[in-house]
Amino acid sequence: MTASNLPAHIAIIMDGNGRWAVSRGYPRFYGHIRGAARVREIVRESRTLGVRALTLYAFSTENWKRPEEELSVLWTLLRKYIRREVAELKRNGIRLRVIGEWTRLPEEARRELVAAMETLADGKEMDLVFALSYGARAELTDAVRKIASDCERGILKADGITEATLEARLWTSELGDHSNVDFMIRTSGEQRLSNFLLWQCSYAEFDFPETLWPDYTVGEFRKSLERYGARKRRFGGL
Repeated sequence: MTASNLPAHIAIIMDGNGRWAVSRGYPRFYGHIRGAARVREIVRESRTLGVRALTLYAFSTENWKRPEEELSVLWTLLRKYIRREVAELKRNGIRLRVIGEWTRLPEEARRELVAAMETLADGKEMDLVFALSYGARAELTDAVRKIASDCERGILKADGITEATLEARLWTSELGDHSNVDFMIRTSGEQRLSNFLLWQCSYAEFDFPETLWPDYTVGEFRKSLERYGARKRRFGGL
């Protein structure tokens, strides 16, 4: 993988934690514990390779339906990850961002996220984006609501609304030139987007490795990137 065919923005749906645990006779939350270790490895490898933005689908709006015990484990793991990794992220120039309706998270988790984002605000080498309580339909609805409000206030006119107008109001807008996804990976073999970055993935390449997320090693990640590198992106052209 060379810089010329490296995706600038990679998004990953980290799927298969629960199935990994159940298949081994463990409670579902044990899969999340094992999966958290993969986050560290993939973030490190992405930074080493020169990826500019890495977005991880950590928790969807639909995931609120899961048992309270599982949710409690997820928030604990999130807080532990931040505390353990923030110093290394800082050394490596990684900026942390969060997208989604993450004000719904427990207060302790929100405090950890805010503190980490402040600590890492000066990072310029890579953006690490956690999608938490995220849903693409909610994101698009929010953007449309902002546009409607601006029209009501006379800031915008309907005939002046463009794709760029909407993109500027998406939760990923702070990623600037890297807001659109180049490469979407979903582990576990499932082949659907599950309400994740619908606008941003308009021209993304996709990879659906059969590997469950807790088994998705750096070696598997490199195989995915090799498949991406072998493709020719035409964006509708020849």
